[in-house]
Amino acid sequence: MKRILCFGDSNTYGYRPDTGERYPEDIRWTGILKKRLRERNVEIIEEGLVGRTTVFEDSLRMGRKGIDYLVPLLESHAPIDKLVLMLGTNDCKACYKASPQVIGMGIERLIKQARNFDPDMTILLISPIHLGDDVWKENYDPEFDRASVEVSKNLKEVYRKLAKTHHCQFLAASDVAAPSEWDQEHLDEKGHKALAEEIYKMI
Repeated sequence: MKRILCFGDSNTYGYRPDTGERYPEDIRWTGILKKRLRERNVEIIEEGLVGRTTVFEDSLRMGRKGIDYLVPLLESHAPIDKLVLMLGTNDCKACYKASPQVIGMGIERLIKQARNFDPDMTILLISPIHLGDDVWKENYDPEFDRASVEVSKNLKEVYRKLAKTHHCQFLAASDVAAPSEWDQEHLDEKGHKALAEEIYKMI
């Protein structure tokens, strides 16, 4: 059986933008993949966490620093044939003041970790969806600001170059999905379905 580890943040976890709960397995993109690939003898391992960053420490919530958890998860779920890596949205928060290039340096560290762990493991690098233009406003998420939106929109090209440099597959989630109108930040049901379809094609 082939094993695929999906390592990401709330949009991998399946955070539901209208209620703050978690979408059921048949709605979130990882669950859709799990169902479609089961007959092909492929196991999808869901490792999404709300608030997860690439390398930044979240002073409000513990355990969100992705660089500290990727290798232990690769070890605990081994053997892993493919890593699907989608992080970067939370790195856009105002408190980190990170440019797209700095966020790219964080995702590059994760790629190198995975390569050092298993040089033969394939990696699908996904640049995240864009943040909505109003995400920083009072009724949405005050952890972001105006600059966060622009940073999120520039991650695609940074990630594309990194994928080429490190021989990863690449997909821009922003090409197929957008943040929901509910919170300007998370995928809705339509977005999960569209993203799952594109990842399925690549797998």
